[in-house]
Amino acid sequence: MTALPPGDENRWSIRCIDVHKRLGGVAILDGVTLDIPDDTITIVLGPSGTGKSVLIKHLIGLMFPDSGDIVVHGNSVPQLPLPQLLALRRSIGVLFQDGALFGSMSVFDNVAFPLRQHTERSEAEIATVVKQRLADVGLGAFEHLHPSELSGGMRKRAGFARALAIEPDIVIFDEPDSGLDPVRTALLCELIQEMHATYGGTYIVVTHDIAAARRIGEYIAVLWKGRIVESGDAAEMFASENPFVRQFLSGSASGPLGMD
Repeated sequence: MTALPPGDENRWSIRCIDVHKRLGGVAILDGVTLDIPDDTITIVLGPSGTGKSVLIKHLIGLMFPDSGDIVVHGNSVPQLPLPQLLALRRSIGVLFQDGALFGSMSVFDNVAFPLRQHTERSEAEIATVVKQRLADVGLGAFEHLHPSELSGGMRKRAGFARALAIEPDIVIFDEPDSGLDPVRTALLCELIQEMHATYGGTYIVVTHDIAAARRIGEYIAVLWKGRIVESGDAAEMFASENPFVRQFLSGSASGPLGMD
């Protein structure tokens, strides 16, 4: 286990410490060092193909670093015995890009799935939780429908409800705005804020959408070429003097980020 400085255990929910990962001989994560604060909406921003999805897999223990460490709530993820690793994964909710719903299941059964798999709750208790989570995301009247009968925005909300079903300490959103128009993206951002205000916890939104970062980001980290360029409170980041951060957060064509 990696030792944390006194007091840091309560501030940082997740710590990435000099994380390196190569895939097919290519460095995808090239020394990622990042502290993610507890009980905060953190935005991890970066251009496409810069390692965001690989970073997510490291945070939830689906991948392990070639070197460096991932520390979640004081525990080194690569060093966890399998039972503890599985328990850690159950404490993390993930909203994938397309919702990742099971097409053969109703919305109700999709949200109930992690409760049936990972808890000993009765069906009556599960039904209570599922109905509450669906009401939270505005889908209380659609529990009988299947994913193919939902709009893209509704599938995202159903996926969000499922991510919240197990009452996770950490919720990770993988490009939640993908495939949504600006209005539905704004509504989803509002929902993320509302649910965080209601349930708390560590929310990590991985995206390249600057508008979403401005709308809901409390803490922002910018990932580029497998490294964290800069991280900090949102106001500080939008006032950054770093050329790449300034270019990316302003959407300017002038700066170190090109078409390559």
